[in-house]
Amino acid sequence: MSRAISFSPCRQIEGELKVPGDKSISHRALFVAGLAEGPSSISGLSAAKDVSSTLSAMKTLGATVSPGVSKAKVEGESWEVSSKPRDWEILLDAPGWGNLAAPSRPVDVGNSGTTIRILAGILAGSHVESTLTGDDSILRRPMLRVVQPLRAMGADIQGEEGGRLPPLRISGTPLDGRDHDLEMASAQVKSALLFAGLRASGTTSVAEPARSRDHTERLFRYLGLPIDESNNRLIIKAAEIPPSQLAVPGDLSSAAFFLVAAAIQPDSHVRIDDVGLNPTRSGILDILSAFGAKVVIENLHERCGEPWGSVEVRAADRRPLEVSGSLTVRSIDELPLVAVLGAHAEGETVVRDAGELRVKESDRIEAMVLGLQAMGVDAAATPDGFVVRGRGGRFSGARIDPRGDHRIAMAFAVAGITASEGQTVVDDWGCVAVSYPGFEGDLARVAVR
Repeated sequence: MSRAISFSPCRQIEGELKVPGDKSISHRALFVAGLAEGPSSISGLSAAKDVSSTLSAMKTLGATVSPGVSKAKVEGESWEVSSKPRDWEILLDAPGWGNLAAPSRPVDVGNSGTTIRILAGILAGSHVESTLTGDDSILRRPMLRVVQPLRAMGADIQGEEGGRLPPLRISGTPLDGRDHDLEMASAQVKSALLFAGLRASGTTSVAEPARSRDHTERLFRYLGLPIDESNNRLIIKAAEIPPSQLAVPGDLSSAAFFLVAAAIQPDSHVRIDDVGLNPTRSGILDILSAFGAKVVIENLHERCGEPWGSVEVRAADRRPLEVSGSLTVRSIDELPLVAVLGAHAEGETVVRDAGELRVKESDRIEAMVLGLQAMGVDAAATPDGFVVRGRGGRFSGARIDPRGDHRIAMAFAVAGITASEGQTVVDDWGCVAVSYPGFEGDLARVAVR
């Protein structure tokens, strides 16, 4: 277990920040750059360990990486940069999808569910044989949701328990386009099938019961790939990915921790610039408005197919919340923070339709409920969500085990600085580097004592 960090209640949240690059978009930018034939540039790339896992995977498959304008340092299978996160740029030169290098060893995706699921779709229609593996958390993550539809296209994918669990052993083979109707909205599964469709004969289509984050389809449109939409069904045909220049906005999921803290603490205000404002990801902004916060969006514009802008949040009057349906899908990564908001409300906050939280890096429903109970909050788990009965933020610090889950650790950091009394100690703080290395420093900069 790595070091623990303590968080004490603060008086106010005040300041302006630029958060690291969007993790979801960074993954996809590396995938398309690593499958194009020739050099592509990516600026604003996230420094998260998950993204480093995707970069390492694309290097294993034959891509080479060199410094961009920000003097990136590429060392072995990891990378570091010397400039500020929002300025990072790399140049990635790849041999093209049809010339991928056969991995000489298993491809290790670390803790990244996005990497293993989308890479399964990419490799299914390639000409190489590969094995995808990862850390202990990944080896427990369900894979049939992506393996079964890929098998329906002709993919040769084997795994533990019939493909239910990694490692996944993939023998690349020609694929046939299919119409897919997903039982659960999943951007990772949808993206895997769309990538597979670029290598399949005929037409591939994907429909979801609710709209998941649409970064892949936006990126495909930006690149001029043949993707259409009809009757809420995405339709794609085979095509080659061109080299490109890509820019990644700040990560709204990372910004959410500061926005939520500002909404909670009296007389608080925080502004995040150059952040992604994709409507399939912005459910947390609707939730903050429902909580009673003042949310202002400025300088909204589009770049590389994604909406960018600035977000300001001012303190709220702490209303109880109800999150379900499409709003749950649009805020799935921020739901641990909704539990913290619920602890500060006067009344009952309910989250439904969030069963997916039980198969993330941890069982996030159980982790949040047990952690809040340790702080003296009346919280209870349900099969697909949780109920928090808030008393206006009257709860105390406690020792928290985040279960190796970065979003649980950061959510309890916010709970700790907004508690009414006592210190909150979050163990295993190193897990935060999965998505936001240096988070505690940025939080300290805006927390006024």
